[in-house]
Amino acid sequence: MKAVEYINDKCLLLLLHFVLMALLAAFLLLTGYPLDNCIVILLCWGAVLSCWLLLQFFTRRRYFQRMENVVENLDERYLLGELMPKSFRLEDRLYRALIQKSNKSVIERIRRIEDAQKEYREYIESWVHEVKAPITNIALHCENHFDERARYVAAENQKIENYVDMALYYARLDEVYKDYLIAETDLSVVAGDVLMKNKRYLISCGVQAFVDCPDSAFTDKKWIAFILNQLVLNSAKYRRDQGAFIRIFTQRTKSGVALKVADNGIGIKPEELPRIFDKGFTGTNGRQTERSTGIGLYLCSKLCKKLGVSIWAKSVQGEGTQIALEFPVSVYFSGFRK
Repeated sequence: MKAVEYINDKCLLLLLHFVLMALLAAFLLLTGYPLDNCIVILLCWGAVLSCWLLLQFFTRRRYFQRMENVVENLDERYLLGELMPKSFRLEDRLYRALIQKSNKSVIERIRRIEDAQKEYREYIESWVHEVKAPITNIALHCENHFDERARYVAAENQKIENYVDMALYYARLDEVYKDYLIAETDLSVVAGDVLMKNKRYLISCGVQAFVDCPDSAFTDKKWIAFILNQLVLNSAKYRRDQGAFIRIFTQRTKSGVALKVADNGIGIKPEELPRIFDKGFTGTNGRQTERSTGIGLYLCSKLCKKLGVSIWAKSVQGEGTQIALEFPVSVYFSGFRK
């Protein structure tokens, strides 16, 4: 609270005092009081008024500074009403009671929303587990039949499984900590599993894949596999017509290991590159080729943040794209492996 703001707030009160002082001075002069006595009375009045205003200003400023400190140190700022400093002023006590009532309503509303989200998330997870069974059955059926129709059904079934996985991981996005296990992970095994999972789709797209991942990292294998799967699918989706390839490789960095997915696809426009991890962003490529949800890379970015993994991309339009996952600690530091 600033002094100017405080004075502006007290304008009506000051105006009232000035009017009363003028009326008192006029009355005293009309009744025969000496001018000197009137001046002394007005000066005393002004001194008392100034002292009172100064005391009120510093008292109120200290009170609101304490309020600001409470707000700044609160993680949940809607709890301000419970932690407001006590005050002897009736106005402050009334405001505190009103804020507490408002906060109670907000907390109840938040609890209802959280309960609804939890129920929805649990439903999505149970639905995903249920729908996985027929997806697996279709995949097994296609494995036992080698005709053209079975290969087409298998490829479409794989797309369904990928979208179902996206729904599951999106539902679990806020509770990653409940489902990950950090351990030494062989990145070549993860890359191989992802490519095997999508082999039919890659073959149908005419995409060659190469793996060169001699390094390991400490991370969660399942979540990294999901992220890598999304990157591989994107590379295949935005491929060139002939000679398309995907290269998955690792590079050691000063702080750990970088797992990179590079392709020679159609690339990304420079002005669109900073936005590819935004939720719902599809870009020019997403609108011109296959239907894109704009969720895949957004999920990758969010999961990487939860896992403490950096993700970045570079691309040249018409030449290809490279996306890297940088793990902060590698088992190749001295003392871990020789």
